[in-house]
Amino acid sequence: MSEPEARALISSPPPKRSALQAFSSLRQRNFRLFWFGQMISLVGTSMQGIGQAWLVLLLTHSALQLGLVGALQSLGVLLFSLIGGVFADRWPKRRVLLITQALAMAQAFALWALVASGTIQLWHLYVLALLLGLTHSLDAPTRQAFVVEMVGRDDLLNAVALNSSLSSLARIVGPGIGGVIIAASSVSALFLLNALSFLAVIAGLALIRSDELHAQARQTIAEAQNVWRSLRAGLAYVWATPAVSIVIVVVGLALLFGSNFTVLLPLFATNILNIGAQGFGFLSAAFSVGSLSAALWLAWSNQQATVRRVLVGALVFAVVEALFAVSHSVPLSLALIAGVGFAETSFAELAFTMLQLAPPDHLRGRVMSVCILFFDGSVPLGYLLTGWLAQRYGPSPALLICALLCLLIACGGWLWRSHALKGGAEPAPL
Repeated sequence: MSEPEARALISSPPPKRSALQAFSSLRQRNFRLFWFGQMISLVGTSMQGIGQAWLVLLLTHSALQLGLVGALQSLGVLLFSLIGGVFADRWPKRRVLLITQALAMAQAFALWALVASGTIQLWHLYVLALLLGLTHSLDAPTRQAFVVEMVGRDDLLNAVALNSSLSSLARIVGPGIGGVIIAASSVSALFLLNALSFLAVIAGLALIRSDELHAQARQTIAEAQNVWRSLRAGLAYVWATPAVSIVIVVVGLALLFGSNFTVLLPLFATNILNIGAQGFGFLSAAFSVGSLSAALWLAWSNQQATVRRVLVGALVFAVVEALFAVSHSVPLSLALIAGVGFAETSFAELAFTMLQLAPPDHLRGRVMSVCILFFDGSVPLGYLLTGWLAQRYGPSPALLICALLCLLIACGGWLWRSHALKGGAEPAPL
C-alpha cells in the first residue's frame, strides 16, 4: 500500500452505522424464527398477567391474595432455577424449550377451561401459578443459554437486546390489549388467546435447523452422572471468576433494592405528583418507553459487554432513580422515570450478555441459572422491602433509600473490580 493510500485510510471517518444494524441478528434464520414466535407469545403472557390479577380480585377482593399468587409463581425460580441450569447444560436446549413451552401452553389452556366452565377456585390459581413457576425455573436458564447457540458470539449482544425490546414492547402493548379484551368479551377469552399464542413459539422452535446451530461443548460423562457434582462445578466457576461474580452480585443486589419501584408508582401518581390514575398510566408508559429505547440502542450500537460498562450503568440507574424519588415536577418525573427504564435495561442486558459470553460452553446453563436466581428470585423480597419502607416512611423516602443502597452497591462493585484487576484476575472483560 502506498503512503498516500495509507494516509487516506487512517484519516477516513468510521463507517456510519445503519439503522438496520439494530436487527443484524435477525439475518440468522434460526434466531428469526425464535424471535418472531416470542413476539406473539410474550404479548399473550403479558395479557395473562393482568387477566390473572383481575381474576384474583374478582374472586377474593384481596390485595394479599394477589401478592400470594405472584409469590407462588416466583417460588419455583427461587427454589429450582439452579437445578434447571444443570439440566439446561445436560440436555439439548431446543428440545427442552419445546417441552417447557408446551407445558406453559397446557397451563394456560387449563386456566381457560376452568374459567370458561365456571369451576375456577382460588386454590386452582395457587396450583397453576406454582406449576408455571416450576416450568419457568427450567425454561429461563435454557432460553438464555440457547441464544448464543442460535446467533454465535459476535451477534449475541444484538440478540439479547432484541429479546429485551420484545419484553418491553409486550409490557406496553399486552396490558392495553388485555384490558380491551376483558371489557369487550371476558377474562376467559384472554386466557384462551394466551394459550393459543404459545403455538407461535413452539412452531418457531420446531422449524429451527439443528445443523445450523453453533456447536456447543457438552458435559463430561462424570458430570452428567451426578447432578450435585454438576451444580457444584457451576457454582465453583462463578465463585472463582471475579468478572462473573462481580456482575451477578452487584446487578442482583441493585435489582433487589432498586427495580421494585413499580409498586410505588401508584403512590407517586396520587400522593406526590397529584396526577391520579391517568398520570399513573403515563408514568408506567414512560418507563416502558425508556426500556424499549435502551434495548433498541443496545441492539444498534452492539457494544462490548464488560464489567466496567455494567457498573457505569448501575451508577447512572441509582442516580436517576434518586432524582425521581425527590422530584415534584410532573414533566421532570416523566423524563426521569423514562431514564430509570433506560438505565435499568442497559446495565441488566449488558450483564446478561457478559454472563453468556464469559463461561465455557458446557457451564453456560448453570451460570445463567445463578444469574436468574439472583436477578429474578429476589423479586418477592424486593417487593416486601419496598412496601415496608413505603409504609413506614412514605413513598418518596422509601425510593430514595433504595436508590442510595443501589449507589453504595455500585461503588462497592468498583472497589471489587479494582481489587480483581490488581490481583491479575481477568478471565473475562473487566
